Amino acid sequence: MFRKLTAIIEKEGDGYVALCPEVDVASQGETVGKARMNLKEALELFFEMASPEEIKSRLHDEVYVTHVEIAVG
Repeated sequence: MFRKLTAIIEKEGDGYVALCPEVDVASQGETVGKARMNLKEALELFFEMASPEEIKSRLHDEVYVTHVEIAVG
């Protein structure tokens, strides 16, 4: 079974942090690609090891990534 999840990756210091907001799992890497790959591995481990109850309590089916424009200054 496959499931499509969101990956938000941002620069942090000398590397990148990757977050999956649907289950609040994060990882990191030296490049965007490594951060993405490490997040994928962390997610696979989470779904393999977590109980069905934990998955159900953490899984958010609707996550929206968007931009907002605000006045600054």
